[in-house]
Amino acid sequence: MNSPRLFEGKRVLVFGLANERSIAWGITQALHEAGAEFVFTYAGEVMEKRVRPLAESIGARLIVPCDVTDDAQVDAAFEALAGLWDGVDVLIHSVAFASKQDLEGRFLDTSREGFLMAMDVSAYSLVLLSRKAAPLLEARHGNVLTLTYYGSEKVVQNYNVMGVAKAALEASVRYLAADLGPSGVRVNAISAGPIKTLAASGVRGFRGILGQVEERAPLRRNVTQGDVGNAALFLCSDLAAGVTGEVVHVDSGFNILGL
Repeated sequence: MNSPRLFEGKRVLVFGLANERSIAWGITQALHEAGAEFVFTYAGEVMEKRVRPLAESIGARLIVPCDVTDDAQVDAAFEALAGLWDGVDVLIHSVAFASKQDLEGRFLDTSREGFLMAMDVSAYSLVLLSRKAAPLLEARHGNVLTLTYYGSEKVVQNYNVMGVAKAALEASVRYLAADLGPSGVRVNAISAGPIKTLAASGVRGFRGILGQVEERAPLRRNVTQGDVGNAALFLCSDLAAGVTGEVVHVDSGFNILGL
């Protein structure tokens, strides 16, 4: 789909791209087609090998390491960014993690360490990155966009602690929107339907979730990276200038059903 050049000259900072199947990559492609330029971050050498070729394929201005649990790395990433750009139009937050053992069995059995890790990486990182990026976002009346999932609202088997972390993430969207709104910065989330990503592969029974959506959702299909990318294009553009603090579902309507 050819997108209008809504993002010509716009600057986008991406956290959490994993590979070409990532939802973040679908968003990146949509914004790139609309004219945006990018800075990407990666966490560790393994992720760099996946992220760098994708970033270079669309002419990324900068590719820097950033483990969101390491304050020194976060500071260094933003120092490098400040040397390149004096403002940012969009911050994409696609960062989430929970230990594999906490994504099966009973939520009741979640360890303290597992709970804190999921909350730190998946929810607090949005607060931290938004705070660090605030001066750059305010300079261009920018946007923050994060990614969530229906398991934050209803119990999804084996989603467990990640569902709780995503609920905290969605609440953070609202509070950040209230804090940053007076400076002209908008904060929103997309609640995407299940898509075969690296993160989704860690959820036991994921194939069954895909089947349920395809069978029962009003549109009778699963969503694609492109569907989410197009929604992001809207939310991060001036077309959505009056939208902030929202969680927008892109899930073929599955969330409206009472099952």
